[in-house]
Amino acid sequence: MADIRKIITFRETILTEMGQRLEDKITRAAGLAVVRNPLAGRFEQDLTPLFEIGREIGDLLSAQIVELLDRPAVTYGKAALVGLNGEMEHGGACIHPMLGKPMRTAVGGGKAVISSNVKIASAGTALDMPLGHKDEAWSFDHFDTMTMCVADAPRLDEIVVMLAFADGGRPVPRCGSGPI
Repeated sequence: MADIRKIITFRETILTEMGQRLEDKITRAAGLAVVRNPLAGRFEQDLTPLFEIGREIGDLLSAQIVELLDRPAVTYGKAALVGLNGEMEHGGACIHPMLGKPMRTAVGGGKAVISSNVKIASAGTALDMPLGHKDEAWSFDHFDTMTMCVADAPRLDEIVVMLAFADGGRPVPRCGSGPI
């Protein structure tokens, strides 16, 4: 079971962009869990405890975060900030093998890879969490970013596990799908 110090939820609604009122406002929502890294400070080949943390955070937060949106989710993303006594692979283990399934369940599917980012950092460091369309990996108009940080995390032996959903892509997109 994950040793969770705190959970943060975040919701933003975009109404205008570059002076233009959006026809449909865009809502983005994120959930962050600050957890103790059980592998901090040592190398372990078996990362299963971190896989389980990712699943638990996904089960705990995915449906709750989707409920913060005004319309069905069309984009999603995930990320992790690993404290200085951890390693990149610890963050990857939290967000890759098992976090995606509860996220896909919360949005009723999801054919595209869930965009992700991992960074080793000290407390208060910002991380750009990428968002992409849940079904169309090449929808450039849905490539987006939420920049997240927690003032007092990650501490040396912590990981901040993040997941996000949005009910729209970028405001006033003009890139299209591009050549494939």
